[in-house]
Amino acid sequence: MEYRKLGNTALNLSAITHGAFAIGGTMWGGNEKQDSIGAIHASIDHGVTTIDTAPFYGFGLSEELIGEAIKGKDRTKIQLLNKFGLVWDGSNNGKGEFFFDAGADGKSIPVYKYASKANVIKEVEEGLKRLGTDYIDLLQLHWPDETTAIDETMEALNLLVQQGKILAAGVSNYNLAQLKEAKQTIILASNQVSYSMLNRAIEETIIPYTLENNIGIIAYSPLERGLLTGKYFKDVRLKSNDHRNGYFGQFDPEKVKALISILEPLAESKNTTVAQLVLRWTTLQKGITIVLAGSRNAAQAIDNAKSMDISISANELDIIHQAIKAVN
Repeated sequence: MEYRKLGNTALNLSAITHGAFAIGGTMWGGNEKQDSIGAIHASIDHGVTTIDTAPFYGFGLSEELIGEAIKGKDRTKIQLLNKFGLVWDGSNNGKGEFFFDAGADGKSIPVYKYASKANVIKEVEEGLKRLGTDYIDLLQLHWPDETTAIDETMEALNLLVQQGKILAAGVSNYNLAQLKEAKQTIILASNQVSYSMLNRAIEETIIPYTLENNIGIIAYSPLERGLLTGKYFKDVRLKSNDHRNGYFGQFDPEKVKALISILEPLAESKNTTVAQLVLRWTTLQKGITIVLAGSRNAAQAIDNAKSMDISISANELDIIHQAIKAVN
């Protein structure tokens, strides 16, 4: 495993980070508690010391499972990355920006983007309790909230740093203008953004800016929620309440298959999987600090960690690049 310094902070994070969205179960067709905890333990045992979660993941369940999994472990050797700003419990009293309905099977659960100072502080206290810790290594705004001034949100983050409740502050899904505006109030450690072989938009403006300003990039969805593993073209069936049923529809399946057909023999030649090859490729891209990889059981977690063992030559990177260019 490689460990990389995050932006201007003293944090050293594992290049492959345990993404804990799926273990929350919500929007992923449920979860198995012991498998989820086993995945966290396996990640840590194989050098993945950094765990990324959010209150929204399972409506608090992801945080609780992480808290249970790390109980009794040396907290100084584990980095917890958490988020705030998505409210589903009605505590925002209608304030904020409506995002989407996370309900299923006829149940409505409206989710709002809400990043007021009071809500930031409230969510941090709740997160600390669920995680069973007294500080969060990196706290990130989950999604921009157009109804709250950026400086108000950033002032709340500055306050939490001063109080020692968080060690560093970051954002997620920020565009270039938002990053520049936030800079007027705070020194951001990171921007967590979607990035994959099928989605490289951040290379145009975000990456150059973050490199210039020493802001880390945390890449999420490098496997496009499993699509780039290739297994969903081989008779894998998703549960009806799995959000990927709709998510995968944005991609041209024939182009994705074409890309995977080029990746498969390269992965086989290295005695690895397409998923591991894709993860390793992502960690090697310019400006990417760490890469989130989800796992729902120990075997998947170990595979994710072992992706860092893969060596990709300059010639092989060029072959992959040409395949990606054809798809995009």
